[in-house]
Amino acid sequence: MTDRAQIGMCFDRAFAAGAMPEYSRRVEAAGIEQLWVIEDCFYTAGVSLAATALAVTDSLQVGIGILPAVARNPAITAMEIATLCNIAPGRFVPGIGHGVQSWMGQMGVRSPSPLTTLDETISVVKRLLTGGEVTFSGREVTLDHVRLDQPPAAVPPVLAGVQQRRSLELAGRVADGIILVEGAGPTYVSWALDHAGRPDPFHVVTFTMLSIHEVRREAYRSAAPLVAGWIAERRPAVTVLPFFDEMASRIADGGADALVDMPPDYWIELGAVGTIDDALAHVAALEAAGVHSINIFPGDELEDAWVQLPQVAALTRR
Repeated sequence: MTDRAQIGMCFDRAFAAGAMPEYSRRVEAAGIEQLWVIEDCFYTAGVSLAATALAVTDSLQVGIGILPAVARNPAITAMEIATLCNIAPGRFVPGIGHGVQSWMGQMGVRSPSPLTTLDETISVVKRLLTGGEVTFSGREVTLDHVRLDQPPAAVPPVLAGVQQRRSLELAGRVADGIILVEGAGPTYVSWALDHAGRPDPFHVVTFTMLSIHEVRREAYRSAAPLVAGWIAERRPAVTVLPFFDEMASRIADGGADALVDMPPDYWIELGAVGTIDDALAHVAALEAAGVHSINIFPGDELEDAWVQLPQVAALTRR
């Protein structure tokens, strides 16, 4: 079990980039501890969004989930990370992942071995961030006597944004922690840590949905279509649940609305869904499973994020 987890909010990929200054300030003013930006192709860029958030706040921790390993040369990735860390020491956390392979293909950078690329990228980025000179000749990454002129004064943990078993095993070997996408509940967190080998220390970040209402069924009804989508794509966060087949059967018989009648314990595995007490129970269960940072994913409408802001602040004050 971890100590008290930090609570944050995500900046959805669909939000207008110009909203970032106000968003960052309002998140910090609410007492929320973290803000995570999403870099998905071809929306908004993580590094520039993170730099903006750090520049307009004083204490807010900012993370990127995630930088695709092949979208930038690892030396450039290390430069970007080091620069952000030196702008705001101790306030920036980088995440690196495979990236969506179809998007990587659109850019002409798809790796023949995403696992190898992620392994080599995280390994050399971490070495560069410590200030060492790196010469590396791997299957996917090549560097020749590269050294950062301004390595970070405080080296951040480099996290791996991964979901599947083999990628989690890799993360346990080379990364300082993991970022787990929406749907990650306590059962999946424990499963992920088991496959990562439970290294210590190892920083665990989760993204989670929030749907709070005085009437549980209304909160469930709002969240049900999103959960149905996770089930349809067979997201690992839900396939490891002991009631996955039951959820799939409910949808087959009655569509997403059939999920509304699931027991509260099921929903606590899926997100901060139900009453405020249910949302707090989700947070407590994630903490008990070993999560250090829990970040609310607000969806793709900025107005929804403003509504959720005080609810997230209440979770922070628990």
